[in-house]
Amino acid sequence: MSTYCSWRHTFFCLLVFLASGFCNGATADTCTPGPAPIRFLLSFDDGPSAVDPNNPTEKVLQTLQSNPYQTGIKALFFAQTRAVNGGGTEFGRALLKREVEAGHLLAFHTATPRHSNHRYLGEEKLASSLDLGIADLSSITGVPPKLVRPPFWNYDAHTLDLYHSRGLQMLLTDLSANDGIIYGINFSLTKRRNMRKLLLALRPRWCQNDMPAVDGVTPIVVTFHDINPYTARHLEEYLEILLDVARELEIPVAEKPFYDNRDELERAALARVVKDASNPPELPGIWNWFWSLFH
Repeated sequence: MSTYCSWRHTFFCLLVFLASGFCNGATADTCTPGPAPIRFLLSFDDGPSAVDPNNPTEKVLQTLQSNPYQTGIKALFFAQTRAVNGGGTEFGRALLKREVEAGHLLAFHTATPRHSNHRYLGEEKLASSLDLGIADLSSITGVPPKLVRPPFWNYDAHTLDLYHSRGLQMLLTDLSANDGIIYGINFSLTKRRNMRKLLLALRPRWCQNDMPAVDGVTPIVVTFHDINPYTARHLEEYLEILLDVARELEIPVAEKPFYDNRDELERAALARVVKDASNPPELPGIWNWFWSLFH
């Protein structure tokens, strides 16, 4: 009996030890001292939309200005300046002007009639597209754009060199809403799960101070598509999700969780750009793996 009790006691102690270890493991990634709190840098690709009525870009602008979480949010819009169904139309250009007047930041995405992959345009066409897009945006903002995001996240050393030769810095993303491709069914059942998964994967880098702090906060780049009507209708819900998963993952958010100043927004974006194609950052989802097949 005493032997049994002894073993039982030993087994109990082992369970306590293991439980203690698991508990410690659950809190081992607590950051001490804590890095700078995060602020979500909202970016939108592919716009503006030229749909009329019920324009999704207009709806996005309305939600950014007025929502329950922070009024007057400023965002970064990567524009398709010559898209046949958007920036290449009179209505689309008027929307780009509205974005600037509202204090948002314009950047370059494409200056082709369609959503063209920069790597497959060829050097001459890509150079021409960059020059046209820079001229288009400069005519609206009064200054050349500083930022570019390649369609489909696809770039290589050559395209990056062409960007740099024209004063453009390439910004990718940390979190993606995965709303860029709509297969006829315009909804998402995984909005929260997707954002939580991506922010959880990013948390160790933030915790280890492996991300730059700008103006006292750590910018977290989030990507949506303002031509997507579903995204436009549910943007307020997306804002709530971002704040909710940050709380759940114990990642402190700045007093202002989103940017409300264009200059601060630009400084934050420029701190997160890719400078060297030989060391590609991790993209959300399968994109790193996918494009590695074609390099």
